[in-house]
Amino acid sequence: MNAAPADQIRLLDVQALDVRLQQLAHKRRSLPEHTEIESLTKDLTQLRDLLVAAQTEESDCGREQTKAEQDVDQVRQRAARDQQRLDSGAASPRDLENLQRELVSLAKRQGDLEEIVLEVMERRESVQERLAELNERVSAVQTKTDDATVRRDAAEGGIAAEEASVEKERELVAGTVPADLMKLYEKLRVQQGGVGAARLYQRKCEGCHIELNITEINEVRTAAKDEVLRCENCHRILVRTSESGL
Repeated sequence: MNAAPADQIRLLDVQALDVRLQQLAHKRRSLPEHTEIESLTKDLTQLRDLLVAAQTEESDCGREQTKAEQDVDQVRQRAARDQQRLDSGAASPRDLENLQRELVSLAKRQGDLEEIVLEVMERRESVQERLAELNERVSAVQTKTDDATVRRDAAEGGIAAEEASVEKERELVAGTVPADLMKLYEKLRVQQGGVGAARLYQRKCEGCHIELNITEINEVRTAAKDEVLRCENCHRILVRTSESGL
């Protein structure tokens, strides 16, 4: 393949722009905010799981407290009725004696139930304190996540703007390179990890960074100026410049 030396030089300009696009893509993937957001999201998920568990526990405690308070109220009502019958004296001595024994039993039962109510209330208060703490932590982590997301989006926006500018410039420069040369370059760029053309600088290929031997140098020297050369080592397009050291 043949191409004017100036066209081959412009191919290096296209390559430089492609390298810049690769760098920008890497920069986008490597933004520190990605790792930060991932870590914060994990923390947020764990905290929300703990929050749901605490909410469930608090709800269970609430039902338990309500049930215990209802039991206490039932005992109180029963004791009040018995006391009213006892005070009225409208019962046989045996019944009055039974009422007195039942009132003692109900008093003990009421005391036991009130202890249960207090224990449940204390447990519920502890859960509520943990709920308040978890809500604060969730809110704090969410704020950090939102902040990191804003910073990430801003950084990606800046990268996208630069990418658009570089892509536009690449399109303009690539449009001045012969189609067959661009086709070969694109093919090699895919095969060679993003670098399809390299400068020959001081007898060294800047694609594979291997210095040409004397036989290869002589072949390059004798080649026509418009001949499209390939590196013997990496097979990329080898572009000669005034700094090739020939």
